[in-house]
This record gives sequence, structure tokens and C-alpha cells, in this order.
Amino acid sequence: MSETYIINGQVYVGRRFQRKTIFVSAGKIRLMDPDIQVSGDVIDISGRKVVPGFIDIHTHGAVGVDVNGADVDGLGKIGAFFAKNGTTSWLASILTDTEEQTCRAISQCLSYQKSLRMGAQLLGIHLEGPFLASQFKGAMPEHLLKKGSLALLTSYQDKAEGNVRYITVSPEVEGVLEMIPALKELGITVAIGHSGADYDTAMAAIRAGAAACTHTFNAMALLHQHRPAILGAALESDIYCEMICDGLHLHPGIVRLLWKTKGGGRLVAITDSIMAAGLPDGYYHLGVNQVVVENGDAKLVSDGTRAGSTLTQDRALRNILAFTGLPLEDVLPVLTENPAKLIGVYDRKGSIEDGKDADLVVLDDHAQITEVFLRGRRLLLNT
Repeated sequence: MSETYIINGQVYVGRRFQRKTIFVSAGKIRLMDPDIQVSGDVIDISGRKVVPGFIDIHTHGAVGVDVNGADVDGLGKIGAFFAKNGTTSWLASILTDTEEQTCRAISQCLSYQKSLRMGAQLLGIHLEGPFLASQFKGAMPEHLLKKGSLALLTSYQDKAEGNVRYITVSPEVEGVLEMIPALKELGITVAIGHSGADYDTAMAAIRAGAAACTHTFNAMALLHQHRPAILGAALESDIYCEMICDGLHLHPGIVRLLWKTKGGGRLVAITDSIMAAGLPDGYYHLGVNQVVVENGDAKLVSDGTRAGSTLTQDRALRNILAFTGLPLEDVLPVLTENPAKLIGVYDRKGSIEDGKDADLVVLDDHAQITEVFLRGRRLLLNT
């Protein structure tokens, strides 16, 4: 059984930084007095900040691997890349695809989960579709969009052995509103997005149990004083709002507006990254779509629609700090605590507490990553 002491760190506990020693045993955390004398495997952090590992609940790939077409090795490449950028847990976002390809992607994700490879831990699956509105389809292939079907979703959840944790739906699509309570019963957190839903329809979805809004402000009907639409419902209600903080999907002023409107406790930073993340500009794909990346901005070749991002969560953190001027301790929950609570894993992820997984990131004074620990195992960042 591996046991390690992490000493002399400013540890993020209770939403503030405190001097603590972290004892890691069997991949779990135990907090100790900072002045206790320890021996054995000791790692001296030398006053740097120790924070929970980041969680990305909406990502389609990285380093040349697209989730929809990935095999176990490909998912391993994504997980290894994410870990080096501070993301210690993630959901694999499967873009709307054929039923056959969706089932294949689910099967590969399940096999990867069971392989227990070193890298960011795959917590489950996010289905982005297929029950989405064609008007706001974004990068979704229109011919594969469907009316709400609980039977189809149940079959996907059975295939996934219960590991579909999150789904994006458009509440105005026929059959979707009626599905939401049943989706919750299946253990799936529901987000609304890719939608032109009016305010009343969106609020009905929230009352039915929708808990989040997918990439807020993007691929949805926007706010109007007479027609507040889905965006107005998302901002007024207490659901979580995803945000892509790459400086492209959201103007810095909109990030600040979201913070003032929702508060830091109801925001979730995501990357929505595609296979181009970690790679140079060029031509890539997202599901069945061809994508061109120029200056880090990913767009469909066919019509120029923005198609995901090349963002990583460590860059998102630094961007949010720059956009808002907020202190690190106020920003961290949007990458850690909030996503963990949203998808129901806060009992083991998202904060530094006794008994939780030892997924830890060490930051310098510029929020640059210097160390990463995955379930207590120290990651070598220069390999």
C-alpha cells in the first residue's frame, strides 16, 4: 500500500488556503497538522498551492483523438493529456451520431474505464444529443437528430452499464419534457441546450428536473426583453451554467456578467475541446464533421460554425482569473466542486477532504501547474 506525505503546502480546504500536511494512503486523502513530524515518502511542496484536481464534464477529445471514434488506446491518450493539464477526472462527450456508432463509443468508454490506466479518470459519459433542435444544432449532424425517445436512451444507459451520467437535450423537441423525470430516475443529470426554447418551455424543463445549461450563450436563443427564452430561464433559475472560457465563445465581459448573475456557486467551467486540443492549427474532425482550426479557433469547414474548442482546463483557470480579477480561492469551485456536485461525485471528488480521492494539482503563484497527483500517484509532467 503506497503512502505519501505532502508537506509545506498551502492547501485549499473549505474554500481557503491553509497550511496542512496531506497524508495519502491507498489513493485517499487524510489531512494532518502542518507541524507534525513525518518520515518515509515525503514530498515538499515548498509553499506552493495544493488544489483539487480539475473536472471536465464536457469534452469531445484532444491530441488527435475524437471521442466518437476513439478506441481504448485513444481514450488513454486523451486521459494522459488531460492529466498533465490538471484535469484529473472527465466525462467523454459523445456527439450526436448514428445509433451504431454511439453504441460503439459507449462500449469503448466502458472498456477504458475498466482498464484502470494511469491518466485522468473517466467518470462516465456525456451524451450531447440526439434529442436536439435543428435550428440550434451547432456542429450536430441534422439528419441524425431525433425526437425524444426514452426507449433509445434506456438502451444507451443499459449498454453503458449505468455510466451515462449527463445528457444535453432541447426542451422544445417533441417528447423531451416528458422524458426528463425518467432520465433522472436512470441516474442521468439533464442539461438543456442547443435550443431555441421559449422561456416557459425552458422553465418547465427546469421544474421537471433539468439541472444545467450547456455552453451557456452558445447555440441557443439569446436574451430579449420581451422574449427571455432559454437563456433568460437559465440565468434566472438556480441551475448550473456551463461556460467555455477561451476568450472566443464568451467575451470576458460576459464571463463577468455570468459571475454576477449566477454567482460562483452555479457556474461550471468546461473546455468543449475537440481532437485539435494540444495540437497545431490545421484540419481535424468532430464526429462526422470536418473542422478547420485557425489561431486556435475551431470551426466547421462546411459553414464556419464554431465547433468546440482547443481549450484545456488549466488555461481556462488562468483565463477566468484574468477576465474577472477574482482571487484563486473564489474561482476554483467552477473547475472542481461545482462539476462534482452537478454529476453526483462530490462524495469522492471536487475538494480536499478526509477520505476523498487524492486527485491533487499543485500551482505556482501564476496558476501554472507544477505537480499533479492522480489518486495519490505523482505524475511525471516532463514525459
